[in-house]
Amino acid sequence: MALRLLEAGSPGGWAARRYGARALAVALAPLLSGCWLTADPLPPPIVDIPPKYRAHADVKPHAALPAPDWWRAFRSRELTELVERAHLDNLDIAAAVARIEQADALTRVAGAPLLPVITANGQAQRSGASGLESNQFSAVLNASYEIDLWGKNRAALRAAELTSKASRFDREVIVLSTITTVVNTYFQVLAAQDRLRIARNSVVAAVSILKVYQERIGVGTASGLDITQQESLVAQQRATVPPLDQTLRQNVAMLALLLGEAPERLTVRGGSMSRIAIPRISSGLPSELLLQRPDIREAEVQLAAQDANVENARLQLFPTISLTGQGGYVSAALNTLFVPASTVYTIAGSVSQPLFDGFKLLATLDQQKGRRTELLQDYRKAILSGFTDVEKALIGVQDLADQERLQADAVRTARRAYELTVEQLRTGTIDITTVLNVQKTLFTAEDQLAVDRLARLQGIVSLYQALGGGWVVPEESASDRSHARRAPQSQN
Repeated sequence: MALRLLEAGSPGGWAARRYGARALAVALAPLLSGCWLTADPLPPPIVDIPPKYRAHADVKPHAALPAPDWWRAFRSRELTELVERAHLDNLDIAAAVARIEQADALTRVAGAPLLPVITANGQAQRSGASGLESNQFSAVLNASYEIDLWGKNRAALRAAELTSKASRFDREVIVLSTITTVVNTYFQVLAAQDRLRIARNSVVAAVSILKVYQERIGVGTASGLDITQQESLVAQQRATVPPLDQTLRQNVAMLALLLGEAPERLTVRGGSMSRIAIPRISSGLPSELLLQRPDIREAEVQLAAQDANVENARLQLFPTISLTGQGGYVSAALNTLFVPASTVYTIAGSVSQPLFDGFKLLATLDQQKGRRTELLQDYRKAILSGFTDVEKALIGVQDLADQERLQADAVRTARRAYELTVEQLRTGTIDITTVLNVQKTLFTAEDQLAVDRLARLQGIVSLYQALGGGWVVPEESASDRSHARRAPQSQN
């Protein structure tokens, strides 16, 4: 229903005011009787936060978390340059920044109903009938304003502000994912280069042994079978080179994509994984992870925004109170338009109360509550996933370090066996089967060592990512941090 307030001196003004008073009483009757629609409280995000990580139980209570530029701990100048270029030129990060701009604009859109709307209208009209003609000119300002008595529009603005804040956490998630992908891809380039060197050195060693057999067959101390078996091993070792070269070049192309440029324009020097420093990382405490992981912070803010959406949907059931006004000049002649006698104005107020809409507003409220419950579970899952990621990464870092150490011992043993085999081969005191087995064992052990070192480096990167990548937590007020856990206030 709508209530229009007329001037007291106008015809029918007193009757209209009496009717308006009754209509207003009917509209506000449900509110005057007490709490018409009470807000259901948001369940607390119950998550059992462990006091420490099982795989890193000896951590100090105030151990330092990773630095913001954690990739510098690997002490690779080229890697640092690639990461810095990704920060500036990665297209996914640029798209995330654009989404922040969109969210900020939507925040301003959501805040517009809290301000009055003012429009200016000008009109010139000439009309005629039965030979009579008349002119009318007008210049009028119109203003309207919705009184946000219940806080409906403020709730919508708060939801938009929190959504904009969530878009910033989303950008941090994308930055962290992009940087870890750049680092891992660079390590894959180094691993491919190391494995290529190992494969080519293995070919050289196998060819060297083949030449020994070719020399011995001339004096009758080797057979054609010996040469054929060694030639087969040489061919097998050469066949391992093309796939490794493919891996190397494809990873360089992937780096180019991450840097936002064509693969033909990127040159990666690379080197060896042996030149990469192994940093020591402190995992901190599990409770710190709630602040450190941007994906957890994003889930928290999204939940807070949805809480505001629920409040807005509930307040849509309350009356809407609006004020409108119009003022300007109307005249039959243009030269008398802007004189006091041509002044006109209208002031009106209205109250509208939804009575029956097929339960659309109630269904919308239920839908928003369901969405809030979904985001609450997503928030809980994000916390538990964070703990799980750190635990898995800590286990991986520890076990992969042991695996690399043991594999290095295996390589040293295999290399010593190879050296003894070469000495016995030159004296003719060893058979071809032993020579072949020793060669394969050494080549396989060296290649596996490179694979294990790559896995260890990537495990460290995974730990950095699981801990939030050293992202700097911005200063926030306690009220902002408690949005996701606070129940909306009931309207009485």
